[in-house]
Amino acid sequence: MILMRALFLSLLPTGLLACGAPVCLVNPDSLALTRVITFDDIPSGAGPGLRVDDVMNLNGAQFGEIFAGQGLAAAGAHDQVIGAALGPLILLPGAPGQNLSVVNFYGNTVLNGYGPAGFPRREGQGEGAIAVLFDNDQNALSFALRGGESGAALAQFLRRDGSVIGAVPIEPTGEFTLGFARADDIRDIAGMVLTNTDPEGIAIDTLRFGNPPDLS
Repeated sequence: MILMRALFLSLLPTGLLACGAPVCLVNPDSLALTRVITFDDIPSGAGPGLRVDDVMNLNGAQFGEIFAGQGLAAAGAHDQVIGAALGPLILLPGAPGQNLSVVNFYGNTVLNGYGPAGFPRREGQGEGAIAVLFDNDQNALSFALRGGESGAALAQFLRRDGSVIGAVPIEPTGEFTLGFARADDIRDIAGMVLTNTDPEGIAIDTLRFGNPPDLS
């Protein structure tokens, strides 16, 4: 796992990747971001975690399962998001027991999405979609990926009108921090949907976003 993480990070540049895509993976340390959500200051639980059946509204961002207009299909034990989001973006929770949980694991608090198996079943933990809606449009963000076991994940980015900016594959999954930056520094990322097919599921931690103030 340590070797895999080092290999993954070695592929990330110090600045924006010339990847030719609307959103690119970047070195998270290269991003100047002003807001941080760690999940450490909200109620959590051990094991399957504390079940969350509603949209979770935190500092500058909301967390749920999908956006209005989108639907879900099962890809084995995992959520697959289908359909187009409607604009303006409206965040929706999952069905009861298939939304989110907040887990405290050895002093570290993370956010899980729950898949079709539902809470508190282990085969549902980490297999569900996680959607994030930002209060303000972003041009970059980062988050820590937790629990990945060499599977695959996909981060889809949307504008506030529901149109898709682009999707970034994350493969193999593991334990590391990811940075994402918009091509040409365009500030139009209003939402993100994260799905995965990792054999053990994934969680997220330490979401960073927010642009420094313009002092010019």
